[in-house]
Amino acid sequence: MAITIKDVAKLANVAPSTVSRVIANNPRISEKTKLRVRKAMDQLGYHPNFIARSLANQSTRVIGLVLPSTDVFFQNPFFPAVLRGLSEGAQEKQYALQMSTGKTEAEIFDGVVQMVQGGRVDGIIVLYSRIDDTILTYLRERRFPFVVIGKPFKHVEEITHVDNDNVRAGREATEYILGLGHEMVGFIGGKEDLVVTRERQLGYESALRAAGIMPISEYIIHEEFLREGGQEAVKELLGLECPPTALVVADDLMALGVVNTLDEMGISVPDNISIISFNNVLFSELSKPPLTSVDINIVELGYQAARSLIQMVEEPREPVKRIIVPHQLVERCSCIHISNTDSH
Repeated sequence: MAITIKDVAKLANVAPSTVSRVIANNPRISEKTKLRVRKAMDQLGYHPNFIARSLANQSTRVIGLVLPSTDVFFQNPFFPAVLRGLSEGAQEKQYALQMSTGKTEAEIFDGVVQMVQGGRVDGIIVLYSRIDDTILTYLRERRFPFVVIGKPFKHVEEITHVDNDNVRAGREATEYILGLGHEMVGFIGGKEDLVVTRERQLGYESALRAAGIMPISEYIIHEEFLREGGQEAVKELLGLECPPTALVVADDLMALGVVNTLDEMGISVPDNISIISFNNVLFSELSKPPLTSVDINIVELGYQAARSLIQMVEEPREPVKRIIVPHQLVERCSCIHISNTDSH
């Protein structure tokens, strides 16, 4: 037979309502009583029925996660890392995670509608930021609690979001390359409708201009945040009459595609071309050569997003927040100093 709250109450010599309050961690119950009740729960092997509690207080204790298309989600190591941070933040407050993705934009949107209208989740975290995203519009119109990982394209002041300063990170990565004497610097970014791509590109362009170099449109390529994206981009750049001597690549997985393609073409990194990328996921260290990469503290992005959403769910008057997670440049072996005579 299943152990009930009444059994716990009897063993702890308290009322069943006191047991319920201990489970909910009610501050009005003394620590002494909480310890006695928890000891009784442990002794009997009692586990609270969260589904029944959810029905009673109209809370699911579930956070919905909106992921990009399945290809990008399952292949790009940014997402397992950010999920680690999200699960740490959710677990602290005993929330579960429910994921929603799809092959197309329409499928992803339908998944969000089902989560919201089906009352399956208390709030939603969107794991990317896109220009003119119908999902953000929908969530804002429904006044449903949500947090964005990334910088929203519109209504920045009204949406709680967790992000890096990607303009600054893009500028610092490019300044690092320029400091090594490179003047012909290319940029490989993700899709143009991703805010992170735009911001890192803005940083790249501002660093070039500050160094008196005009950005060249042929040196800027946009592809998916996948290894194939990097492969396609580098072939295009190396086909130019004056190919760049260095590349700023907006994502480690793309950079891996770049390195593999260059290796197949017999072009050495960093001897013939220098590469700096972003995210500092595990294989940036395992790449040949190991990649110089901007560490954006992915796990912390996820952790802060989960914490912020739970605060919002539990305290609806919580003010809008903009949390900026710091980044660090990690130097490895994919960049080399070039003399000005080499770059012409």
